[in-house]
Amino acid sequence: MSVPVAITGLGVVSPLGTGVPALDEALAANRCAIAPREVVIDGVERFTVGVAACRDFDDRKTRAPSGVTLDRGTAMALAAAFEAAEQAGLGSGTAQQPAAERLGVFWGSGMAGASSFDQSTEQLYARKRRLRPTSVLTTMPNAAPAELALAFGARATAIGYACACASAAVAIGEALRAVRGGWVDVAIAGGHEALLTPAVIAGWQGMRVLAPLDAEAALTCRPFSADRAGFALGEGAGAVVIESLASAERRGVAVRALLAGYGSSCDAVHISTPQSEGQVRAVRAALADAGLAPGDIGHVNAHGTGTVAGDAAEAATLAEVFGHRGVPVSATKALHGHIMGGGGAIELLCALRAMDTGHLPAAASGADATLGVDLVHGLAPRSVGGIRHVMSNAFAFGGTNAVLVASKVG
Repeated sequence: MSVPVAITGLGVVSPLGTGVPALDEALAANRCAIAPREVVIDGVERFTVGVAACRDFDDRKTRAPSGVTLDRGTAMALAAAFEAAEQAGLGSGTAQQPAAERLGVFWGSGMAGASSFDQSTEQLYARKRRLRPTSVLTTMPNAAPAELALAFGARATAIGYACACASAAVAIGEALRAVRGGWVDVAIAGGHEALLTPAVIAGWQGMRVLAPLDAEAALTCRPFSADRAGFALGEGAGAVVIESLASAERRGVAVRALLAGYGSSCDAVHISTPQSEGQVRAVRAALADAGLAPGDIGHVNAHGTGTVAGDAAEAATLAEVFGHRGVPVSATKALHGHIMGGGGAIELLCALRAMDTGHLPAAASGADATLGVDLVHGLAPRSVGGIRHVMSNAFAFGGTNAVLVASKVG
């Protein structure tokens, strides 16, 4: 068992709303953000899919600390981190500030800069125009952690993690280890993704993993259901500020929750087919890291993509660790879409809010009884009491598995 670390700030930009209050409101209403999007390729190929976009977020309003043009995803990363930092008193006269050399940035994204890269290729090949001199700086994979380091003067480290759908969860978990190890006092951690561009959507469509748009959009992504048929792409960013309990006390900031455990593993079997055995190792490692037994977990926010193979593997993992229908499970991708590299951060926030409010988000579709998952489903959240520990799963292409455990304070 390792020492828990304080979570002192939360921030989010998501299809369910920008800012934690907006996320809370959407989760309480069990609102689904998936809507139709027509995709046009070369003016010839047309198809319509369900996507979850951040419709209330204008990336043009976010100022780049570097002064260069921001990718949409990097703008989201900054907005989420600014909210989390404000809650944690970073850059504020109301709290003692950490030394710049003890402040680190740990950030994840699976395809960082994809939106800008898509625009650059169109500019170059379709419009036959020169690219901006700053194109490389806008599209480089570490653009977001670099901008965040500039924004907050973080001189300890600024590391980007690219582990597909597990990127943000890995970033937060590695930040936890850095704080525990004494390498940093305070860490800004999280992840983002902004992939709602024609080329990227077409790429996922080509893999046959995007769910057909249902006449009722809220039923497009159906995690753990018998008729699940894939996921809906989303976009967004989630951020947390974490620090040792001693640091939070010294700085005079409130502890919102504890980041208690982290486990990671690699399947090392197949690049795109998930394996329950590897997932089980990550879940058990996170529990051991937190010093908890399976029965201590009151709620799991599953990876729950809505794919046939992915959900079957995760259902087997949940059954192996928690038993048949052994723990209430939410699959919030049914609401906010699959945010890829940023999903692990946003889904951790959803789990944290469920722990605080006692309202577990529900998928609109029903559950496949043969999977043995106690899926929270229907049109309204499930109200429960006494949740003290929650888990968030992130299982990625490439075989990387990352699991986070959070706990209530006290």
